[in-house]
Amino acid sequence: MPAPRDRQFPANFIWGAASSAFQTEGSLDVDGRGPSIWDVFPRERIHDGTDASVAADSYRRYGDDVALLADAGLKAYRFSISWSRIVPDGSGAVNEAGLDYYARLVDALLARGVAPYATLFHWDLPQALQERGGWTNRETAERFAAYADLVTQRLGDRLKHFVVLNEAAVHAALGHVTGMHAPGLTDAGVLGPVIHHQNLAQGLAIQALRAAESDLIVGTTMALMPSRAEGGVLSWFNEQAANGFDEVWNGAFLDPLFRGTYPSVPQGMVESVLRDGDMETIRQPVGFLGVNYYAPSYMRFNLFAPSFIEPAPAPSGTERDAFDRHVDPSGLYETLLRVRDQYGNPPVIITENGCSDPFSDGPAVIEDQFRIDYLRQHLEAVKSAMEGGCDIGGYFHWTLVDNWEWAEGYRSKFGLVAHNRETGVRTEKASYRWFSELARSGALDGAV
Repeated sequence: MPAPRDRQFPANFIWGAASSAFQTEGSLDVDGRGPSIWDVFPRERIHDGTDASVAADSYRRYGDDVALLADAGLKAYRFSISWSRIVPDGSGAVNEAGLDYYARLVDALLARGVAPYATLFHWDLPQALQERGGWTNRETAERFAAYADLVTQRLGDRLKHFVVLNEAAVHAALGHVTGMHAPGLTDAGVLGPVIHHQNLAQGLAIQALRAAESDLIVGTTMALMPSRAEGGVLSWFNEQAANGFDEVWNGAFLDPLFRGTYPSVPQGMVESVLRDGDMETIRQPVGFLGVNYYAPSYMRFNLFAPSFIEPAPAPSGTERDAFDRHVDPSGLYETLLRVRDQYGNPPVIITENGCSDPFSDGPAVIEDQFRIDYLRQHLEAVKSAMEGGCDIGGYFHWTLVDNWEWAEGYRSKFGLVAHNRETGVRTEKASYRWFSELARSGALDGAV
């Protein structure tokens, strides 16, 4: 990866922070919200045994979030809308109190000069839909389009930026194959239908959004990462494993959106649910592609593993994050150039990037120089990719306030701001001040 020639970002580059409803809002049982699949996910499968009933308390304290964003000079906030908070059963009756909450949040953001970017689905499927098959059921895609239309009809007069899906690959694999995430299934046989119905839902939702409001900027977010083969005596077989994984993790979502086709491996997985016209529906123009990046994957061949593929460790001696993933900014650079070269160089926003504190049940690290170093290195990769011709318009840090990190519970802390769940006190970290200076100046060397 080349070093950037210039460390000054353009004046119109968007600096923001990202979050999700279930991880931040808390207040799960108030104002008519219905249960999602994460509400019923067994607590014993969460590493610290916690739940998200408090999270970052943002349902009650969204005004504090808005103030933190505005005071830092950030110009955009990516949050997600809880489907079950506004349509408790996933379809049917609308919960006006839930819609009112998001209207207040949007209005508060706009009043402080922060552009709202609303993600429509960030893994918290209404439990009522899961009981009817969830994403294995084609009907869920149709229900999602109706939900997208509802949000646009009610909020689209002032909410102009939409992210349709968040990391469909993660939700498909960890929620339906490994069982690490809700709905907790361990059935590789449903992977194809889940992939296809999420893609179909995305296409239907984009059509619904644009039909409702003509001036929306609509994108979607994918968890993209290079798929690398473990070396050694089985390197050729490991290359095949890495290529197969890449087709399912990256290609099964990029190719349908930008090419209207599936790669060969996922094509065989989706054929049982693929209908005439589906690929035309899925291939929709987007205002931007959201790229979430944390680490490359490493894969190897295993004769006894499902599909003969299994994860491999990162090379020895490499820097690791709290999840034991390879800290490798060059993987982000590689991913951005792939989007440029293979998918027509669409407008890109980095919709998530960041790192966790070392796992701990204790308080957050306030003097978090490690996070500053991580962000600087990855932003160097972004700037180098921009200088290489990639059309990149913004960067959203994950996340604003320490939250509830899915299966890790509260032991993982990604925030620029610490949150004490017992006292409610929020404490700005060193990284908050660093990122604020960067957002104001746009100069990597100006943020110290």
